[in-house]
Formats: sequence, structure tokens, C-alpha cells
Amino acid sequence: MPAAALDGKCRRWRTKPRGKGNGYLFNHRALAKVFRAKLLAALGREGLKLPACHPQKWVVDCKGVGTGEKALVYLGRYLYRGVIQEKDILACDEKQVSFRYRDSQTGKMAVRTVSGATFLWLILQHVLPKGFRRARNFGFLHPNSKRLIALLQVVLKVMPSTDLTWMKPRPPFLCACCGAPMQVVRRRIPSARDRWRAASSAEGVSM
Repeated sequence: MPAAALDGKCRRWRTKPRGKGNGYLFNHRALAKVFRAKLLAALGREGLKLPACHPQKWVVDCKGVGTGEKALVYLGRYLYRGVIQEKDILACDEKQVSFRYRDSQTGKMAVRTVSGATFLWLILQHVLPKGFRRARNFGFLHPNSKRLIALLQVVLKVMPSTDLTWMKPRPPFLCACCGAPMQVVRRRIPSARDRWRAASSAEGVSM
């Protein structure tokens, strides 16, 4: 969620002032109360009841992350790399699995050995139910806000082509025999346009 917006009246880029006492958009304690009340009300409308042992106080962690660079690196580990890399699984037999991880308290790598069932349970804790998403983008960061992003680039005088100079080019695929760079001449997975044409032709034949 961006901590700034474009003011349509004065046509200026507005940001929330930083400093002591200025929270990020809203108070996280108030957010926890409102979120809990709305969720319980929605469950009540559906005729569902929570167990009596459910906690009365809920914790909502909401805070600003500055420019967002560190947050993107942190989220990228879960969104694109998966829960654990294959190289971090050190040993696996019929009963136990040994893997290494980074301890959040010390920042150092550690090794843990658990049973196969426990290892699968740790993995499944990171699998979201159907319909849930790990991250959502709001405001001009939403994928459907391309026109708004183009307007912001004009107002802020930002050239997107120059902002991508920091990206490293993708390393080429090297041939295992001669070591020369390889080129993709054919792909097995059809493109979206090819799949659409195939579906359209199939519908035309069935009619």
C-alpha cells in the first residue's frame, strides 16, 4: 500500500509526514479492533460461531517500511522462491529430514532435524487456502492502474526506461558441449494468443 497519493485538486504529490507520533496511515491498535469486529459480524451473518477458547485480543502488525526496498526483498523470498530451497535440504531418509535455515534471532544459519511428517507440516503452514493471496497491491500499485501509473510518471517526470538500468541482464543458457550461448528456437508451451485461437477454432467446429 503506497504511503502517498496524487492530489487531483492541486495536482501535487502528497505524502504523510514522518516523525515521532506520526503513524503509518492509521493506528494499528484501532485497526485490530475494527478488523476483529467486522470478521465476527461476517461470521455471525453466515451462522458460524468461533470456539469459546479463541483469543479476545488480536494482533495486527501494520507499519511503514520506508522506500519499500527491504520489504520487497523480504516478500520476494516467499512469493517467488518458495518456502525452502532444495539446496537447503541437507538429508532425507525414511524417517527424518535435516534442513538448514536462518535464525531470525541471531541471523546465523542453523540446522534442524525433524520427522518427515513434521517437515511436511512446516511446509503446509505456508500454503494458503483457495482464494487467498500472499500479497495484495492497492492504489496506483494495483495491476489495473496502468493509466494512473502513466499519469504519475508524467507528473513526477519519471522515465521508466531509465529506472530499469539497475536490473542485471538474464544470463544466457550455455551449451553443455561447446559452451556457446544457446537461443530458443521453439517452445512447447503455447502462448495465450495461440490458446485463444485454438479455443475459438474448436468452438467454430463444434457449432
